[in-house]
Formats: sequence, C-alpha cells, structure tokens
Amino acid sequence: MMALAMDRPRALKIIADEAARGELAFPTSFRVALKVKEALDDPDCHIDTAARVVQSEPLLAAKAVAIANSLAYNRSGREITQVRAAISRLGFPALRCLATAMAARQMAGALCRPDHRALAEQLWEHTTQVAALARVIARRVTRLDPETALFAGIVHEVGCFYLLSRLGRYPSLLEEAPADSAGGEEEICRAVLKALGVPASIRAAMEDFWPGYQALPPRSLADTLLLADSLTSTRSPRRQLRDGGPQPAATIDMAVGEETLAGILEESADEVQSLIAALKF
Repeated sequence: MMALAMDRPRALKIIADEAARGELAFPTSFRVALKVKEALDDPDCHIDTAARVVQSEPLLAAKAVAIANSLAYNRSGREITQVRAAISRLGFPALRCLATAMAARQMAGALCRPDHRALAEQLWEHTTQVAALARVIARRVTRLDPETALFAGIVHEVGCFYLLSRLGRYPSLLEEAPADSAGGEEEICRAVLKALGVPASIRAAMEDFWPGYQALPPRSLADTLLLADSLTSTRSPRRQLRDGGPQPAATIDMAVGEETLAGILEESADEVQSLIAALKF
C-alpha cells in the first residue's frame, strides 16, 4: 500500500472520517480472532463448544492454559494442561477478555518495518501492565469486578493499535501529536471499541478515561484504569508522542482502608508479573 504524504492532523481526520462511516481496515488475522470472540459472546455457548472454538486457534488455546495456571487464577497451585479445564477455571468473562486481547494484538501484527513492530511491542507491554494492575486495583482498592477491569485494561489503547496498523499508509501518524488532536483519536477509538463488541459500560468508562482526570482515592472504572496506567513502567507510544518522551512510572501511595496502595502492590507483585507474562502474545 502506497504511503501518503500529509501531516498528522490531516491523516487523523481521514482515518476518523473512515471510522465514522464504518470503514475500518482490519487485517485478516484480526477478523479471524474477532470471529472466535463472537462465538464466545453467544450466551448459549456451552463449555464444550467454547473448548472446540478455542482449540481451533492454537495460540489462544495455549494462552488460555497459561493464564489459567498463572498466580492470578491458580491460587491452589494445581497445574492444568487441558483447554476445557482452563476454561472452567477462568470462566467465560476472562476467556472473552483473552480472545479480545488476541484480536487487539493482531490488529498491528502485520507491520513490516522493525521500528513500527517495536512500537507495537511497546504498546502491548504497556497494555498487559495496565490490565494486570487494573485487575488487582479493582479487587483490592476500588472494589469493582476484577474481570471487568482486566478487560478494560486490555482495550484501553485499542485505538492506538489501530493507528499503528495504518502506519504503512499514513507514516505521519508518528509525528508529535498536537494538543488538539485528541478528538480525532477518540473518534477512532470509539469506532474500534464498537467493532470489537466492547460493552457499553466499558465504552462509557473510556469516555472518562481519555480526559485523564483521576479521583483520589480512585472509585470508578476510569479511575482504576488511570491509576494502573500511571503505575506502569512502560508507557504507551501515544502518550510518549503527546507528552514528549518516556517517563518513569509514578510513585503513588495512599491510604486504602487499613492498607496502603504501596503495600497492596507489593503483596500482589508476583500475581501481577505472572499475569503480564501469561498475557503476552
């Protein structure tokens, strides 16, 4: 596909206009992964059917078993080796999250240039960190559903994955982002979230996440994501372009009931690292 010479705002406007018309250019691998997720979204999907669907995608099957054996889901320490057993341990919400993660990761999987692939790897590293931290923060701090927080973390930068997938045609997307470019990016994110079938409640949380205003102590799903995002050691490429380069993870501590955030994160460090490792595609 021929690259087009134009500045970043113009490229964003073209992509946002395409997104508004429903003209999203997804790679074949994404569409395959999305079909798996759609099958799992069926409320009548039986566990045996789910096992067959997951086993049709070897990478997804391997990841389901890996995550089921991670500290986040295997408190007993009993290792399992079968996909059906992994699904039984994980539950359908976590399995759908995993299928969505595969779809998101494969969205930018066909990048040709090494520097573009490096950006995709950086974004996925950031995504897995946010997802794993959000799950712990939801369970221990904001008292929200941990699986919902995990899913929200997986999709919180899905629009950036889509923009990375368009770099071959619009290389100017890597230019430093003007302060007023957020509107176009958010329009693209909304379209991709809708294409992924992300529930309305999570899409609503993203509307609060994008402006970046976090309540302390955190209470909402958006607060959970913002806190997780600020604690990651790997930044999103989108934020690097907007904020002017890499920055270390924030050091944030606060009283959370009878505990502190630092103490909770220290106690959960092995769980977080285990889940991050299992989520990597």
